Amino acid sequence: MQRQQFDISKAPAQPLRADPRGRTMDAEGHIRGVEASSGGLIRATLGSAAAAGAILVLFWLPAEYGIDATGLGRVMGLTQMGEIKQQLYAEAAAEDAALAATSPTVVATSSDPEVLDRLVAIETQVAAIAAIVGAERAPETPEVAVAAPAEVEAPAVAAAEAPVAPVWRDTWSFTLQPGEGIEAKLRMQEGEQAEFEWTANGAVLNHDMHGDGSGQEISYEQGRAVPGQAGILTAAFTGNHGWFWRNRTEAPVTMTLHVRGEYERLLTP
Repeated sequence: MQRQQFDISKAPAQPLRADPRGRTMDAEGHIRGVEASSGGLIRATLGSAAAAGAILVLFWLPAEYGIDATGLGRVMGLTQMGEIKQQLYAEAAAEDAALAATSPTVVATSSDPEVLDRLVAIETQVAAIAAIVGAERAPETPEVAVAAPAEVEAPAVAAAEAPVAPVWRDTWSFTLQPGEGIEAKLRMQEGEQAEFEWTANGAVLNHDMHGDGSGQEISYEQGRAVPGQAGILTAAFTGNHGWFWRNRTEAPVTMTLHVRGEYERLLTP
């Protein structure tokens, strides 16, 4: 029995079938894509825009700017987060503006040729006066040393020069964590004066001395990276007058405040 040879050219051709991903092949084996209509593209674009708008209004605006048009952001806690961010941005901008406003004045004053010449002249006059006074008092020094024995005079001098610690009416301390702020105020009548002293105990703090009350507000002084401050606070009107501190460092800072003088009471958290 004779075997027949198989000729592949005479094999039946396989019919074209649809590609499982929605694409078909033509007779030459080229893949044809699905044609999209203009209406379908418009609907897809409008759908994407609507989704983006919903995300913008419901989530992004409350979380970044504290703007909550629907009320959903406050329920989810996003509005509070946005309000805190805006407050921090405003504080940082105010600190940078205050620093920028003071820096040019310092540079201009120190680089003024006329001011420098006057400072040099003053220093020369002071040095000359000191030399004259020293020359006139030189002969008197031995006489004082002989007339006053050291063992008798030493205790009296030491007692006269011993520093007297101030007696404060109120003292308050608080430890601020990095980024944390705290406020303390004095209840004062208009025109009353209170002496104060606060320190960051070796660190630095940003501070704002201000007041509010009787429908008025005032900012007395602001500072950035300040180790401490002392002075007298005079109430511009009846109300609460005091300080706000914020720790902008990366470590905890303990602030200590001392006050005395004319005020009703110290208000602290």
